[in-house]
Amino acid sequence: MKITRIVQQAKRRDRYSIFVDGRYTFSLGESALLASGLAAGQELSAGALAEWKRESADDRLYGAALRYAAMRFRSRWELEQYLHRKGASPALSSTILNKLSNIGLLDDAKFAQAFIANRALLRPTSKRKLQQELRAKHIADELIGQALHHNDQTVDDRAALRAVIAKKRRAGRYAHDDAKLMQYLARQGFAYEDIKDELSKHLSEQKG
Repeated sequence: MKITRIVQQAKRRDRYSIFVDGRYTFSLGESALLASGLAAGQELSAGALAEWKRESADDRLYGAALRYAAMRFRSRWELEQYLHRKGASPALSSTILNKLSNIGLLDDAKFAQAFIANRALLRPTSKRKLQQELRAKHIADELIGQALHHNDQTVDDRAALRAVIAKKRRAGRYAHDDAKLMQYLARQGFAYEDIKDELSKHLSEQKG
């Protein structure tokens, strides 16, 4: 069996179709093709062809994981779950995760820092809630602690609490129901005494 053509795909410009004996047989990403050494005119045994087909499937999965990771920063556990859903073996999953780590697309420490900074900017909440959310993504407690310390100037429980109270007071559901609002704030991880204090201040400001 002979490789008769290697052609760049029209829809996926980063992938190349390999034709064997005049028929499309498998494809590889650009980097995988360069590393393979495959060329038109090269002879392949049946065993080698089967191995390249397997390599093609693995390479497609790596490409899918690469795009998934590039869409937004994700934790290693999130990528592991993605690969599991795609049917990757533990060995292949580990290989792909290591590749993504090596090119800087997978870093739980940086993920935790970015996650906290983003939440502080777009949807303020308590440090306790942030810890819960990061633990749910299987980020190690040590990395969570480092990320909270790194973002110490942006993560302020009292400031976040005041922002949430002001926002929820504008919503009809919580506008005149302190008990319901307190329950909501407690679920967000804010301390009970802080909630009482800030609600009291907010009420005094409205009256004043």
